[in-house]
Amino acid sequence: MSASVPGDYVIRSIRADEWPAVKELRLRALRDPLAHLAYLETYDDAAARPDSFWQERAAKAAEGQSEAQQIVAVGPGGLWLGTVTVLVEEAGTTDWAGFPVERRQGHVVGVFVRPEWRGSGLTKALFDVGLEWAWANGAERVRLIVHPDNGRAQGAYRNAGFVASGRTVPLVGGPGDHELEFVLER
Repeated sequence: MSASVPGDYVIRSIRADEWPAVKELRLRALRDPLAHLAYLETYDDAAARPDSFWQERAAKAAEGQSEAQQIVAVGPGGLWLGTVTVLVEEAGTTDWAGFPVERRQGHVVGVFVRPEWRGSGLTKALFDVGLEWAWANGAERVRLIVHPDNGRAQGAYRNAGFVASGRTVPLVGGPGDHELEFVLER
């Protein structure tokens, strides 16, 4: 079947014992030509992490967890085709960038779809499942951040219903380094 035909994959939450696949897909994502714009870590840093890191990462975002959920699309032969992770940010806390969290929200991170599946509708399908999880876990809105130069990702996020909030998020690395916040209200 063609990669663009819906139904060639199953979208579901990961299981804790699938940490080797979590690691493999993350390392593949970090080799993407736009990885330097999309992720806050490098391939070399991630590849050097011990198995215990990947085991913990998978366990914290596995099926049944309430603070984070990693969603994957599993294709023919069990190949992981893409992923999104949704973290819960609680009202009254401070986010990773130092901004106050005003209401319970989801924060989408780690978005990746294998190149041969881009444009097939898979990214939106992953977002739909991630958003459903966020709403079921009491999120009032879901957000993500994206580099201003990453037009490919911005297009995918707009297609999933996200809009620019107008907020910029500074990044460590030098003057002018920032990303844009995109949001989707419930």
